[in-house]
Amino acid sequence: MQIYKLGEIKDKEAALKKLGVESGGASIMAKKMELMHFYIKDLKTPAANILKQDALSIGAELAVPGGVILCEKPTYDCILIGTKKHIEILSRKELAQPFGLKALAGELKKFLSNKTYPTRIMGIINANDDSFFEGSRFVAGDAIVQCEKMIADGAEIIDIGAVSSRPGSKEVSAEEELERVKPICDAIREQKLYEKALFSIDSYMPSVVEYTLKSGFGLINDITGASDDEIIKLAVKYKAKLCIMHMQGTPQTMQKEPCYEDVTAEVSAFFEARIAKCEAMGVSREQIILDVGIGFGKSLEHNLTLLKNMHHFTHFGCEVLIGASRKSMIHKIIPTPTEERLPGTLAIHLKAVENGASIVRCHDVAEHNQAIKVLEAIREI
Repeated sequence: MQIYKLGEIKDKEAALKKLGVESGGASIMAKKMELMHFYIKDLKTPAANILKQDALSIGAELAVPGGVILCEKPTYDCILIGTKKHIEILSRKELAQPFGLKALAGELKKFLSNKTYPTRIMGIINANDDSFFEGSRFVAGDAIVQCEKMIADGAEIIDIGAVSSRPGSKEVSAEEELERVKPICDAIREQKLYEKALFSIDSYMPSVVEYTLKSGFGLINDITGASDDEIIKLAVKYKAKLCIMHMQGTPQTMQKEPCYEDVTAEVSAFFEARIAKCEAMGVSREQIILDVGIGFGKSLEHNLTLLKNMHHFTHFGCEVLIGASRKSMIHKIIPTPTEERLPGTLAIHLKAVENGASIVRCHDVAEHNQAIKVLEAIREI
């Protein structure tokens, strides 16, 4: 006899069927192979005691601070630990319980039917001369050549911007922004490049966004997170996808001592509110992409926490975008000039993909395409 510890199994049900487990049994066992952890904030003390007993009764666990059983405080933070099967049982069981457990059951249910998306690469083209990475700056004809190269290298999305959003960057008028991006848009329309890839506009100016949508673009990459109703209306009018990014402050102020009580919870609450607003105005959830905004009003610790908890954001049912290409968080971990941050970028992006991100926004398309293909080959075994 031999025994060895298995690594992560991506498709658990398929692995069981390959072993010869009959179909019904494979489905049941697969749910027992997936361990889930949930951080629950401010759970009412009676609810914590009930949930603790219910979890233990089925073989799950609720980690609670000392003092819960004596009801020393009105609420506590807890960590719920269990298999997917355990969470299914608890999401039904707690529907009959008081003290807010019915609402908790509804939230747990959302995590049981996550929609998965194939990984796609978004290449970056900057039509301005002050973006933080010089290698992403292109104008007119050169930009079109680079678009075609990125598509050939594996990019399914091309993100074009004309205004730098790096920390402390200067504001630019809508007129100047349009003047920078217009020649590229015109060439994309004339050459019908939109038939080869999905083109994205990195802008929150309605006049600029509408011009690009008329030119064949199909995605609005809004760093202000759909704060302007006019942007949402344009997404509805042109049936365009809309990427909602979280940013604390503005590019001019965002890195001046960013502060959160709980960055994951606060970014999640932001997305929940903005998704509800977009849906109320006519944008379908399938049109929405979420971006946690790495480096946009976040410290290194905030960025790392969001990367670690990336999978949480998939429960909204939207595609999740990661964009940390060559950003300063790499320099904060290990001092490195912008031009030499590709290895750190790949490490961040591959981990984000493992944790649920499906769109990777990057400067180095060919390198990312190779890395992601290798990662997918490993995961498929």
